[in-house]
Amino acid sequence: MSEKCLAAIEINQDLCSRCRVCYSVCPYEAINYDEKEDKMEIDLQKCQVCGICPSACPVAAIEVAYYDYDELVDYVDRVRKKVDADTLVLMCRGNSPNTCEVEEILADQGLNIEKYIPMRLPCSGRVPTDFIFKTLNSGMKNIVSVQCEDDFCRYKEGTKINTRRFQLSKNVLKQLGFPENALTVVKFSRKAVYKTEECVGCDKCVFICPYDAIKAEPFSTPTIIEEDCVGCGACALVCPHQAIEVKGYEFENVLQRYGQAAATMKANNNTPAVLVFSCQWSEFSALDNPDSVLKGKNAIVLEVPCFKGMDPVHVVNALQCGFDGVMGVVCAPDDCKLSEGRDTAERNLDVLKNVLKKMNLLDRFEMFELSPRCENDFESSFESFYKKIAALPPCAVAKAEAK
Repeated sequence: MSEKCLAAIEINQDLCSRCRVCYSVCPYEAINYDEKEDKMEIDLQKCQVCGICPSACPVAAIEVAYYDYDELVDYVDRVRKKVDADTLVLMCRGNSPNTCEVEEILADQGLNIEKYIPMRLPCSGRVPTDFIFKTLNSGMKNIVSVQCEDDFCRYKEGTKINTRRFQLSKNVLKQLGFPENALTVVKFSRKAVYKTEECVGCDKCVFICPYDAIKAEPFSTPTIIEEDCVGCGACALVCPHQAIEVKGYEFENVLQRYGQAAATMKANNNTPAVLVFSCQWSEFSALDNPDSVLKGKNAIVLEVPCFKGMDPVHVVNALQCGFDGVMGVVCAPDDCKLSEGRDTAERNLDVLKNVLKKMNLLDRFEMFELSPRCENDFESSFESFYKKIAALPPCAVAKAEAK
């Protein structure tokens, strides 16, 4: 962690009552009580900025940079002025990529909701009870919380905590006369899926899966063991025919998104075009509100479910499509939410660097290990990389293909 790290979460000691509720709910044992100083302290090396502690603090003494109570309320009020909807759909980052498939998830649960306000959060456990009551009291008729299944919560206890809060809230709302469906909880976790007709039975996915979630079959497509699959994307990375993929991060879908963007960006702007692949757990603001972070730069950010899901092919192809630089953002090993199999991702990175070196493109790619605990880390890293790319001539591969 850099010395210039601007902590994204702090405890206001003047407001803190030392009740130690935050200490009891922290999934990472990142909060301690200093008896000598008589104060609660956050260990930033352990903190994952899940947001569970500020949502549990009874005196609002914990200040967090991302998705705090006021921001959540303001977001709903702001969007309601633009959208005629009376249903709020809360989604965990782990089960909802930025590809607008909420309707499918809800339909699978028997919920047909046409007009709604989506709110994407790092974890459902960071939603405070006060927010639920205020939102419903402001005119919203329904709140649907799409939570990760209990065993697949990336923040360990977030789903369980929010489920309990919702149940308590439902009991209170029932006494206040609200309908039974005012609060609805949907359990959903993203899994790998097969396109059976594309599978050739090579079983590479079976060998690469770090969670033993794929079982080989003698005369058919391998079987995905749903209760073990965490949706990391490692299997999709090795499949030679894209027969197994994580929905929302399909190879062709990602290819189309940045391929179209490259052409548009190069046509409308003379400055370097930069593509950022970011693990959804290592950066929040750039993924959920890129306009505020990229500050008018000729750049886009695309999300990957994990370091293991960052396909090296996309890096090379992006440079060939017209991007002048590609930046990767991943979690440090100690922060990785899906740490099993990280060695595979690191080997892929070594291979990628060797390929880029042979193509004389290595200076156009850089990988950063970042964490949302440092509020300014992404901006400073991106600015440094962008300046480096701006100092280089236009990408030779793209220039050669354009002739």
